[in-house]
Amino acid sequence: MASLTRSPISSSSSSLSTLPKTLIHNPETHSLSFPKLRSKSLTLKSSATASAAVSPPQSLKSRLKNGETLYGIFLLTFSPTLAEISGLSGYDFAVIDMEHGHGGISDALPCLHALAATQTPAVLRLPESSPTWAKKALDLGPQGLMFPMIDSPKSARKAVSYCRYPPNGVRGSAHTIIRGSDYGIDEGYLSNYEEELLIMCQVESEEGVKKIDEISAVDGVDCVQMGPLDLSASMGYLWDPGNKKVRETMRVAEKGVLKEGKAYLSGFVMPHDGATEMRRRGYHMVAGATDVGLFRTAAVEDVRKFKACLVDEDKEDGKESDEKYWSE
Repeated sequence: MASLTRSPISSSSSSLSTLPKTLIHNPETHSLSFPKLRSKSLTLKSSATASAAVSPPQSLKSRLKNGETLYGIFLLTFSPTLAEISGLSGYDFAVIDMEHGHGGISDALPCLHALAATQTPAVLRLPESSPTWAKKALDLGPQGLMFPMIDSPKSARKAVSYCRYPPNGVRGSAHTIIRGSDYGIDEGYLSNYEEELLIMCQVESEEGVKKIDEISAVDGVDCVQMGPLDLSASMGYLWDPGNKKVRETMRVAEKGVLKEGKAYLSGFVMPHDGATEMRRRGYHMVAGATDVGLFRTAAVEDVRKFKACLVDEDKEDGKESDEKYWSE
């Protein structure tokens, strides 16, 4: 895992704006107003009134274009604390999973706040590929959106259209007040949001694999996320995702994405398929764990160790008792 390095990243909604030193008072209306704010002005004020310009950290899309391999985690608990710990731990990105996690939009927002505080980009995985879910998720301002169950170029084009305003798409417009535009403070949002948003289409069925080269060639699809568990289930191997036939189908799918050369390859580490091997095959986004899985493993191991200690103590107690008995 040492080969997968991280550098600081900022979420799309965590930009800082230069605030005025004083408010302007209008004696006629008895109101207070701010001078017009400039968006994306990353200037930090020091206590000594000196200021230093800070370059904005690179986005996920920028780092992918630079050829980096990014390492992430899936969050299903919707715990802001675990999201914050994940960000502080050094993951390059975190996927807030609304497909298999219990939470929705309102539950995802505190996790976005926590990740933004650690300058860790968030990707929202939708429960389904629909314009309603995409609209609400995009308005929260994640750096990426993951659409599940994409099995044709048509469904991929629809997913892209959900992310774009008319006339290029069908996304509903409230850009003057949403978190994605820093609540309207970011004046450049409409000009930049398409360039900054990472659109991920998840291919997780045999039907999708057959058309994966067409899916990855769709304009606007930035990344193809492989779904090994659903793929194995669709092939009749629900209990055996490491089956030889499943692995062979995965390799065909991977080559289809890489052959087109337009979309990046993203996937999840499996017991039979480690991160280093995935990187060697051309993956540029790799997720190695879930918050639920990490806690489950740690909790089970913690209990196991305690019970093992009790057994060891009982053995020692029994041994001492026997020795004492025979010595008498």
